[in-house]
Amino acid sequence: MFNKHDNVFIGCDSEFLQSKIVLFGAPFDGTTSYRPGARFASAAIRAESYGIETYSPYLDKDLTDISVYDAGDIELPFGNTQRALDIIENFAEKITSANKMPLMLGGEHLVTLSSIKALAKKYPDMHIIHFDAHTDLRDDYLGEKLSHACVMRRCWELLGDSKIHQFGIRSGDKDEFYWAETHVNMCKFNFDTLDDTVRLLANAPVYLSIDLDVLDPSEFPGTGTPEAGGVSFNNLLDAIKKISKLNIIGADMVELSPPYDKSGTSTALACKLLRELLLNIYK
Repeated sequence: MFNKHDNVFIGCDSEFLQSKIVLFGAPFDGTTSYRPGARFASAAIRAESYGIETYSPYLDKDLTDISVYDAGDIELPFGNTQRALDIIENFAEKITSANKMPLMLGGEHLVTLSSIKALAKKYPDMHIIHFDAHTDLRDDYLGEKLSHACVMRRCWELLGDSKIHQFGIRSGDKDEFYWAETHVNMCKFNFDTLDDTVRLLANAPVYLSIDLDVLDPSEFPGTGTPEAGGVSFNNLLDAIKKISKLNIIGADMVELSPPYDKSGTSTALACKLLRELLLNIYK
């Protein structure tokens, strides 16, 4: 499971035992409600990562100076959502059992549920910081409880009230927004209250989930459910820097769909963001 291989994200070729972060792909988009294609994201990010540098001029840090193991993509079945989620959960649990941080590349956003389940066993008091265009708080989508439109509702069922902190939200059913008022902490449209959240969670274990459609589609068109009015890359980068001081126990980056941006710009952006994310959360 943790054998070294050649197809890795740039600079993430350390051995498993010496690494603090384990990067892995969950290429699943079986519940995508609009435009599928996120299953191709993790492979595309690895392949295109060699178009960027390992060095970050934003942080004056380099990926070659930290220890990250890229475990590659998990093999997942088609047509069986629950089994796919169970496989991802088991994989993430093996990473946490080895006292390493899982960093998952989706895939669609439902895969986040598996990482949360794995980490909640070790950190029952964990919080989620969630960057997204969409609430993802539906109880079901067309009768299905396991959908990327329901992922944060399923996470809430595990963690309870006031454990999910959402930013950049600008789309969802009216009922989702009303329900959110008493169950989660939501900052609509931007990151304006992020500083307050960072202070609130100073001593808490925190999981970061980045749905890339939080970005404005003018910068990031390559996603299954683009939503106008998003944040910029620099806004998102600044938000990641702010939360880097927290006790980050795991993270994911989901919903890149390479087929919907033939220019490759969205994938290139995801590569650069992943580099900055790794360098920010590495302790």
